[in-house]
Amino acid sequence: MKRNHAAVCAGILALAAAGTLFAQDISEIDKNFRPAKVGNLAVNYFNALKQPFEVTGFPWRKDGGPLYRIPGNLTEKEVNRGVLILAWHTSGGTVRFKTDSPYLTIRADYQRFSDMNHMPRSGSAGFDLYTVGDDGGELYLTTIQPGPENRKKTLERRFVNVPRGKLRTYTVYLPLYSGVKNLEIGVKPGSKLLPPDPQKISRPILFYGSSITQGGCASRPANNYTTMLCRAVDAPQINLGFSGSAKGEIALAEAIAKLDLAVFVMDYDYNAPSAEHLEKTHEPFFQAVRKANPDLPIIMLSKCSWISPRRRDIIRKTYENARKAGDKKVWFIDGNELFGDPGQNMCTVDHCHPNDLGFYMMHRRVLPVLKEALAAGK
Repeated sequence: MKRNHAAVCAGILALAAAGTLFAQDISEIDKNFRPAKVGNLAVNYFNALKQPFEVTGFPWRKDGGPLYRIPGNLTEKEVNRGVLILAWHTSGGTVRFKTDSPYLTIRADYQRFSDMNHMPRSGSAGFDLYTVGDDGGELYLTTIQPGPENRKKTLERRFVNVPRGKLRTYTVYLPLYSGVKNLEIGVKPGSKLLPPDPQKISRPILFYGSSITQGGCASRPANNYTTMLCRAVDAPQINLGFSGSAKGEIALAEAIAKLDLAVFVMDYDYNAPSAEHLEKTHEPFFQAVRKANPDLPIIMLSKCSWISPRRRDIIRKTYENARKAGDKKVWFIDGNELFGDPGQNMCTVDHCHPNDLGFYMMHRRVLPVLKEALAAGK
C-alpha cells in the first residue's frame, strides 16, 4: 500500500525538528568521511593531487593527470629514452596546503621506486614536510623514510613534529628519484583543509640539467640545491634534471620557451657526451629560449666536479656572446667556485655527486646571483 506523501513529509520534518535527522554522522552516509586508523589516530584522508591542495613542479600536467615532468607528447624522436623514463621521477615537485589539524599522515603508492647504493633512500624515495616558521621562512619538520617493502606496498606513516594550535601552510617535498602514483594526506576529522598561502614569487624557477640538478645524492628531497634556492626566495620550482640524460635536445628548449618563468637555470654540462656535443648544443639551446623570452633572466653553470676548462669555456662563450649582443639578463657561474673552501673532497659522495654539504655550498654560491636575476626580471 502506498504511503501518504504528506505523512512522509511530516515525519521527516518532525525528525529534523527533533535534531535526529541532521545529527546523524555524515560518515554513515558518505564512506569517504569515515576515519581511517593510523596507529591510534583517527584520520580523514584526502587526495593530495586535487584541490584544495596545490601541486607544483609539473607545468604540463592537467588536472587529474599523472605526476610527469615533461610534455606528454614528447617521444624518442625528440628526446632520449632516459628523459622519458626519468620524467616520472618527482624531483622538484611539491604539494602545498593549509590546515589546523594537530597531526598529519601520508598514504602513498609509488609509480617507480629507486633504491641506490650511493644515495639514501630518504632522498631517493622519501617525503619531506615543512611549514612556515616564526621568522616567516620554511621550517623543516620531518622526513618520511620508506622501507624497501614500499616498492610494492602502500606507504602509510604519520608526520612527526607537527605543531598544534593554529592554521598553517605546509609543504610536502616529493621524492627525487622515485615516481608517485597516488598521494593522500590525512588530517584529524573535523579539521580545516584550505588552499595554501601564496608564495612570494608566483612564477616558477626552472632548472635544466643532470643528475646533480635532479638531486643526486641529497639525503632528503628538500636538500637539493635547486630546492634550497627556491625555498630561500619562496618561489615554485620546475626541476628538469635528468640523470645522464640532459643532452641539450632542442625539443625541451622549445617546450621550456613556452612557459612563463621567473628565472631559467641551465646546468647540463655533465650530460653532454663530449665537449664537441656541448659546443654544438649549448648556444642553440639558450637561443631557443631567449628568442621567445627576451626579458627572461637566464643563469648558466658549468659543472662543479671533474672540472673541464674546455667545457667551462664553451658555456662562458655562450654567455659572452649574449652580452656582446646586448643581453643584460644573462649570468655565468664557474662551477669551480661552487664548492668553495670545503672542495670536492668534502662536498661529494663519489667525487661527482654532491652530498648535503655540497648542495648547501652550491646553494650559497648561486643564491646572490639568483636574487640579482629575480630583481632584474621584475
